[in-house]
Amino acid sequence: MSSILPVYYQIKQSIKSWILNREFNPGEKIPSENELASKFGVSRLTVRQAISQLVQEGFLNSKRGEGTFVTNNENLINSFGLEFSGYMDDLFYQVSKVKAKSVEMERIKASRLVREKLELDDEKEEVVQIRRVRLLRDKPFAFTINYLPVEIGMKISEKELYKSPLLKIMEQKLDIHFTEAFQIMEATFANQEVAGHLGISPGSPILYLERIMYTKGKKPVEFVQSSHRGDIYKYVLRLKNAVKRGGGWALRS
Repeated sequence: MSSILPVYYQIKQSIKSWILNREFNPGEKIPSENELASKFGVSRLTVRQAISQLVQEGFLNSKRGEGTFVTNNENLINSFGLEFSGYMDDLFYQVSKVKAKSVEMERIKASRLVREKLELDDEKEEVVQIRRVRLLRDKPFAFTINYLPVEIGMKISEKELYKSPLLKIMEQKLDIHFTEAFQIMEATFANQEVAGHLGISPGSPILYLERIMYTKGKKPVEFVQSSHRGDIYKYVLRLKNAVKRGGGWALRS
């Protein structure tokens, strides 16, 4: 279990993954709280918290005296995409479930926007651009463009990107350890190019995001522009009452 993500949340994500991957079919009974507690090495209360959230979200149904069952709502299961929280570990966990196709890499002159995001001073600076269509359960899910400093991007091959997520390659192969990320997101409409990659009609609603990944010392090492299908993307924020700051709400860290 991760040391950052709450244990109940990790269990919840594991059970949800079983459901989405059809390891348990609609209407099928899942293991008991005792069995799950033993499997994950946690208390029944922790398992109960995970199950309770999945019941609230509609993925499970609890029947007194009978147990807990996967929902019969096929539309919910078939349409559900990725869920992101504010945890860095969760970002790594979720991107690991997405496959890549149509990978294109090239070395280009950095635009003014890219230079600004990666904090590059030289107007003639080059970067490595990676364009990919991402698949979730073999369906187009996102069209992503990544920009990397040349000294990083030239160490990565297209072949690797078909097999592993970029973040995983950077961490495990290049020994780059991320400390934080800054991300903005907005609802917009798909243009002709994005619609073609995602298999949707031009003008369809999408979620567009930009993200900068940082290493120690807040050094930017990756800039991402990504367009996601609005029908299979879910973004979750957890808030807590910032009592020590004089009240109000703040993002949970």
